[in-house]
Amino acid sequence: MRKPRENFCHDSVKQIRAAIDYLPTELLLELPRLIGPNILCAVRNPHLYRSALGLASIRFRRTQKTATFKHLFQGGYLAEKHLARSPSIIHLHGHFAHSPTSVTMFAAHLSGLPFSFTAHAKDIYTSNPEQLREKIEQASFVTTCTRHNKKYLENISGGSSTPIHCIYHGIDISLFNHAPSESRSLPPYQLLTVARMTEKKGLPTIYHALRILADRGVRFQHRLIGDGDERRQILQLINELKLENHCSWLGTRTHTEVLDHFRRSDLFVLGCEVAKNGDRDGIPNVLVESLAMGVPAVSTNVSALPEILIDGTTGITVEPQDSAAFAEAILKLLTDGTLRKQVSREGRIFVQERFDNKKLITELAAIFKSLHPALLPVEGTIL
Repeated sequence: MRKPRENFCHDSVKQIRAAIDYLPTELLLELPRLIGPNILCAVRNPHLYRSALGLASIRFRRTQKTATFKHLFQGGYLAEKHLARSPSIIHLHGHFAHSPTSVTMFAAHLSGLPFSFTAHAKDIYTSNPEQLREKIEQASFVTTCTRHNKKYLENISGGSSTPIHCIYHGIDISLFNHAPSESRSLPPYQLLTVARMTEKKGLPTIYHALRILADRGVRFQHRLIGDGDERRQILQLINELKLENHCSWLGTRTHTEVLDHFRRSDLFVLGCEVAKNGDRDGIPNVLVESLAMGVPAVSTNVSALPEILIDGTTGITVEPQDSAAFAEAILKLLTDGTLRKQVSREGRIFVQERFDNKKLITELAAIFKSLHPALLPVEGTIL
């Protein structure tokens, strides 16, 4: 869809050897690149192109967003430049239910191939429900990463026969082999948050909770890894709460560095909430990683978080934006040695049983294979 904005690449991503092609991204600046393949696509099959254009017009009238026509042109570009020249491609899959699936849907429409998509969090809850329902209806199947999401998608699907599967993201369990100490943590406590600096992460809730702990004489150091649109507001809040001596912002870090911070932390904290535009987390991968590392976690009961943090068993959850309850939960997990040991142990077991990506990849592969029985176990030709 676009070239990455980050200036580094995680080691695990560097292992990918597949060739990568990028679509033209800007409608106006790259219109000449988009128009040629779309004209050829229309000439090759005018009936299909008229149908796709009609679908785009309907979708544009719903939202009045010109991005709809960009997605159509990107779909035409993909169909003509790649799919028409690659007869071995038998299926299209869009990862994220908003723009990527819009392009996938149009490309499938123009090529005659079946398509499916994966829905996550923001792409679900900030999408126009009617637009999303239309994608569900046309897809061969849908996967999503939480039971909470699955229920929401089924409710807006209007009784569509398209199967919707819940398959958790999972993590590479072999990367998270830290054996935490089972002894009681000691001050100054080391607290960690890994999150984008955006509304749905609830960072103000965390900092107000930390101010409460500081006022009670609790000694701690909190580190925030991540960046985002609300960086200035968050850093200003840290100063306003006079937490400079307790809190530090480390910016974006590589996965290797994040793992090192997990190993040095006593507790992971994340204050998730529903943003004003409806955006929310599903199950943040960092929570799964924290539990896999044996680092207890405190977060909120928003969305699907209780599917990973079972309150009192694999972690502690509180109501969103309740800084006082958040502070109490932090202190409890830091000072109650018995609870801390239990939560650390149960969290690791839970992740190993439910979030092992090798097992989950097999489940996803089985869904593709049920749709395309000729696929070999390893050599599937799927775009």
